[in-house]
Amino acid sequence: MALPHCTDLQFRPALTQMKPYAPGEQPPPGKFIKLNTNENPFPPPPAVVRAITEAANGPLNRYPDPLATSFRRAAAEALGLPGPEWVLAGNGSDEILTLLVRGFVGESQSLRLPTPSYILYRTLADIQGAKWEQVAFTEDWQLPAEFRQPREDLRLVLLPNPNSPSGTVVPPSEIESIADSLTCPLVVDEAYADFAEENCLDLVQRHERILVTRTLSKSYALAGVRFGFLVAQPHVIAELTKIKDSYNCDAISIAAATAAMQSQTWLADVVTSVNCTRARLETELAGLGFDVVPSHANFVWCTHPSGEHRAIYEFLKANQILVRYMDFGDWGDGLRISVGTDDQIDACLLMIQRALAKLTT
Repeated sequence: MALPHCTDLQFRPALTQMKPYAPGEQPPPGKFIKLNTNENPFPPPPAVVRAITEAANGPLNRYPDPLATSFRRAAAEALGLPGPEWVLAGNGSDEILTLLVRGFVGESQSLRLPTPSYILYRTLADIQGAKWEQVAFTEDWQLPAEFRQPREDLRLVLLPNPNSPSGTVVPPSEIESIADSLTCPLVVDEAYADFAEENCLDLVQRHERILVTRTLSKSYALAGVRFGFLVAQPHVIAELTKIKDSYNCDAISIAAATAAMQSQTWLADVVTSVNCTRARLETELAGLGFDVVPSHANFVWCTHPSGEHRAIYEFLKANQILVRYMDFGDWGDGLRISVGTDDQIDACLLMIQRALAKLTT
């Protein structure tokens, strides 16, 4: 029996008018080689598996620690922070970004983001009923001067660093200069920072308007657990704690994230392996005629002179390899390829060669 359709519900205009964020494709396990959502190709640290098992056998009938204290202590120690009060844990860094928008940007106020970059930023502003403005990167992925211009209704500036889809970075010295020019917080989204040579954690300790978000989905191989965090000065953390869900991180994810932060030797080994494969992927793609942007993340952005990026993506998908085709309108389109294992990258490169051969016949 069909359910009745109610036409009297009145949702907020901001909700009915917004376009939802579209995550990357998630096929059933084992069917595809997945190089489309920047996941880590390796399993998580063994200590994480042990911690999850122990947590699952623990008191799951009790609420978890609302502040994820064990994780905050482990994160502060691993990252060289003054103490756990500099860390706020969240259900993925997406929840942390949501809290930042809710905490700083009111209805009809504005946030700023670069483009092309993480599309979710715009969605979060739309949910809030706020306005967003995009400032386009230059052709060589530099930030233009207008990105640092203050404005009265500007309440938050978001900067992914390394950026997605380009994998490029803005040096910490420039980020500090941008923050000095602004009169609102500057959020540096460091989802991929473990794969880069520099990060902005030191800036947080001397600049209250610089806030850094991190995730355990990428470098720590915990995309399936959902855990992220914010690094900011303690008074900022205290204010944002007021608006988070009471128990936003469950007991199993807290245990897993704590063990992950205590696995820094494992992290260093995995980052070295991923970055080595990334360098080979960049070289091989360039040899196939692609224009490749040097990456500081666990993915590579590339474009081909043929402009047939969608056709290449479709050919790969038909052969059980998923990469991310991205179209940024006037900016143009291209392919973002996550760094997988060496075998996965070999398979992907072989299929790209076949796709290019098919385009020329």
